[in-house]
Amino acid sequence: MNYKENLKKLSLEIPKAKAPVGNYVATKISGKMLFVSGQISINDKGDLILGKVGKDLNIEAGYNAAKRCALSIISQVMKVCDNDLNKIKSCVKLTGFVNSTDDFKDQPKVLNGASDLIVSVFGDVGMHTRAAVSVNSLPLGVAVEVDAIFELN
Repeated sequence: MNYKENLKKLSLEIPKAKAPVGNYVATKISGKMLFVSGQISINDKGDLILGKVGKDLNIEAGYNAAKRCALSIISQVMKVCDNDLNKIKSCVKLTGFVNSTDDFKDQPKVLNGASDLIVSVFGDVGMHTRAAVSVNSLPLGVAVEVDAIFELN
């Protein structure tokens, strides 16, 4: 499967991979595993998607924030794989963190934004395990953060 063609078919614009802002790396390859550091929710204009899901954002807005995180994950993967997504054998796991109110219980519906995007780009190769975690706050007040683990060919 040509993933770049798939991105074009889906009309997805991949953002520029952001450099880390702390003492860590954006990606790390260990053996055949590719680890992608948490990508925070940033809209298509480069602005942070801020707030708590269940208060400031509804499920749909949270879903879209998670989708934006997945686009940033793909951006980091493309950067480390020299723009060749065919180097990906499978998406192993996504872990998503949702900045949500104490009574919000639909974190999995929010994280579906990231999962749906990864599967729509990579097909069966994109099927992954996942954790959807509620948190009291996230860096810079963003709504969602998602990290990923991929297996390389």
